[in-house]
Amino acid sequence: MASAQSQEWGTPPPQHPNYGRAAHAPPPPPQMQSMRNPNYSHDGIEYAQPPPQMQYRAAPPQMQQYAGQQGGSSSSAGGYHHHPHPQQQHMNPRMVPPPQAAYQNQWDDSASESDGTVVEDTPESRAGPAYRGGANKNMAGAGANPNVPGMSYALLEESAERTNKGNTKLVMAFLSEAWILHMVVILGVNYLFTFYVWDFSYTDTELWNVTCYWKLGWLLPIPYTLICFFGLALPFRTPKFIYDSDMPKRRVDNLYILTVTKGDNRDAVYRSWNAHKHLERLHPCVRVHVLTDEPYFFENINCYTCPKNFTTANSKYKARALEWYRQTMRYTEHDWVLHLDEESVIDDESVKRVLEFIWYERECTWGQGVIMYNQYNYWNNWIFTVADAIRVGDDLSRFHLQYTYFRRPIFGAHGSFLLSNGVVENSITWDLGSLTEDFQFAVHAWEMGYKCGKVPGIIREQSPLDLIGFLKQRRRWYVGIRRLPAFLPKLWAFFWTLGIVCLYCTIASIPLGFVYHDLTPRWFGLLKDFSFCVFVYLYIIGIFVQDLDKKVNPLLMIVRIPITFILQFVAGIMEALAVMYGIIFPPADFDVIKK
Repeated sequence: MASAQSQEWGTPPPQHPNYGRAAHAPPPPPQMQSMRNPNYSHDGIEYAQPPPQMQYRAAPPQMQQYAGQQGGSSSSAGGYHHHPHPQQQHMNPRMVPPPQAAYQNQWDDSASESDGTVVEDTPESRAGPAYRGGANKNMAGAGANPNVPGMSYALLEESAERTNKGNTKLVMAFLSEAWILHMVVILGVNYLFTFYVWDFSYTDTELWNVTCYWKLGWLLPIPYTLICFFGLALPFRTPKFIYDSDMPKRRVDNLYILTVTKGDNRDAVYRSWNAHKHLERLHPCVRVHVLTDEPYFFENINCYTCPKNFTTANSKYKARALEWYRQTMRYTEHDWVLHLDEESVIDDESVKRVLEFIWYERECTWGQGVIMYNQYNYWNNWIFTVADAIRVGDDLSRFHLQYTYFRRPIFGAHGSFLLSNGVVENSITWDLGSLTEDFQFAVHAWEMGYKCGKVPGIIREQSPLDLIGFLKQRRRWYVGIRRLPAFLPKLWAFFWTLGIVCLYCTIASIPLGFVYHDLTPRWFGLLKDFSFCVFVYLYIIGIFVQDLDKKVNPLLMIVRIPITFILQFVAGIMEALAVMYGIIFPPADFDVIKK
């Protein structure tokens, strides 16, 4: 159970004009009562409409100067008088009032069902329900939560070079047509391998012989590679195939871009914050937050810190912090959360695509996009760079198949680049007792009937720094998925385990080949070569699109293809070692690896 104090902190303030007010809640202050539209309500909850001169659309007015610096009211170009929020007079002592910058609302949301912003769009009002309003506190500022910021620090003027750069448009344009390339390359290379490269080792006169018994291990990955092939062969739909400007837009009040971190890696926290803080200027609904665990609180950033005394029935670590944040922010159906890991970076174009998903994908209440591992230390360690390339290939194949065509989390979900609606999170909660809370979240979402979709955007992360970190990461995924009670997670964990058998059979075939000289039946070799071609292609296409995103020299991109082909054998062995590590030494707790 959550502590009473944390529940009290999560109470939304009745004076906040952009949040629902229950019938029993005290009335808003006079300056807000004049703004209310008594004819607008939804499900018994009344919402305040902003005055006409404060509509933030494609060309928003210059924002107000920070009211606390004015000592009273300030006037905008439109003549609207800004009344300082009472909280400004009772600020958290850790806050330093920042100067306020103008919005650059780059995306037309005129067809949306709401502005996606609060009436008084100032740093203090952007703090939302988390900071203001303890239960039954009539005195301004009383009961303010010391574990959350009292204003948005994302609106500070800054001139630093942005690190959230990418090549999202080009990558998505390539992927939208690449399904033809995928089929031609995989089937073409498969034909060459079966009928030319390995022709000397195949026979057309036998359908079975003694060598097939141990070579059966080579066919074990076929269920995985066949699924990935269908994912690659089906068109990778991007916005030009999905969205139309005439489509009605879903209402969005808040898009929380939430970076979750334990907090002990100070450099990673500030690196993430500096990469994302400017995103709040792109659209009024965007909120950039960082979620940490006590005792890690970072000043002058939008840092939300889960207190030590907050407890849940099942969850720990990341899931526990997410549950505290959920209760504190009190999501509504018009709130969305984009979950990122501490090393995750999203660019401006992908934020736009996230908003387009929210506006247009009306039947989907959560989704994910492509994750790349080229943000930091890309190709610094060749082995780990290639090892993570298959994760990119996974996103382009089976996860693309899942989110674009099945709309069900058949293969699970990632914990990063997880976009979910407030209703979904409130229904499932993060009180989950699993090593893979993301997969468990997806399973529960499916059980409750929530549909998922593909977000046609990209986030960028980094690979593990050492072998121990790599093995612990994969071990946690394998054991966490295997322990989930549902059938499909256990099935995928079983297929993952079969990779060990495939490795053993491959190793055994070398000495046995000197004893048994029988040729392999060609039909058998055709299936084996198909599985091998798809598996290698997942690594190569993963490296290729990451290089394309990083704008790598085309000659270097070509050189890296044979390097990837060679190193993928090492990566495959490492993946099998991680599974054996999980079977022999399952983790007792959640492993946090260094990145």
